[in-house]
Amino acid sequence: MQNTPNTTPARQMPDPDWEHYEVWKKVYELLDSLPNYFNSEIVIRGINVTDIFSVGGMLSTVIESQIVNILNKLRDNWDKDNRYFNFSFIRQSQTFPDILFANTQKQDEVLFGIELKAWYVFSKESEPSFRFTVDPDACGRADLLVVTPWLLSDVVAGSPVLMSPYIELSRFAAEYRNYYWVNSREATGLRSTSITRPPVEFRHPYPKSKTESSDKAEGDKGNNFGRIARSGLLNDFLVKVKSLDYLGVRVSHWMRFFKVMSENRTSLEIDAAMETMLENIKKEVAGTELSEHKIILKQLVETLKELIEKTP
Repeated sequence: MQNTPNTTPARQMPDPDWEHYEVWKKVYELLDSLPNYFNSEIVIRGINVTDIFSVGGMLSTVIESQIVNILNKLRDNWDKDNRYFNFSFIRQSQTFPDILFANTQKQDEVLFGIELKAWYVFSKESEPSFRFTVDPDACGRADLLVVTPWLLSDVVAGSPVLMSPYIELSRFAAEYRNYYWVNSREATGLRSTSITRPPVEFRHPYPKSKTESSDKAEGDKGNNFGRIARSGLLNDFLVKVKSLDYLGVRVSHWMRFFKVMSENRTSLEIDAAMETMLENIKKEVAGTELSEHKIILKQLVETLKELIEKTP
């Protein structure tokens, strides 16, 4: 057993003198601008509003694969001098990280990795629910954790549309996860604060098995260890996403709609919840361009009514 130190972990960026720093930096910048390059041929139509959640998980996997293809197609952006002609982004399953930037002729030569998570913004929990459990020592210094939010172009139908991603150093995210787990449990008086780390031989970058290289927490009855969205690490990112407008309606308001549809099954329950939601929205927008918001609210009400009528 080994408890994580109580000191807040420090974020350590790759050394600018590292010989591969420039290509890493260009890829980092490209990841930040992914929404500009993403264009999916997938089109979702005729799915019941309450069934979109189940489709979300499947589409997230497809989106992750498409992003790998985009990174390779944009080689001119990160390798204009053709210095890395033998290197490509390679997707791997069931191990960490999801993507390797590796030599295709000699795949044990890996420069850095990307753990990529596509997040359906209107998922039931209204936050990324994936678990990130890899040990900090299994993360290379330049490895990245990338969370890419997405939604459908017409909210309840259409093609996937990406939003600006959350990008963090994988090692820092793993260290912060452990720090949060121990300190949050100590603060609430819970005795089980210990984290079991994998054997030393599995604590190295680019392990062969995600299971063997992952940390495990004691007393984790709810299987919540690794859910970094609950650690506060993504707080600023989530606030930003929820504050955006999409089709004239704030994302946080759309989230409430989907939550209502997922939690209430009878028409009366849905109607009551919708009325409460709309009253809360009116209070939030009061005093700020009220006439404009009235139009938006009217559009939202009309849209919701149409969707409710289609719901069994």
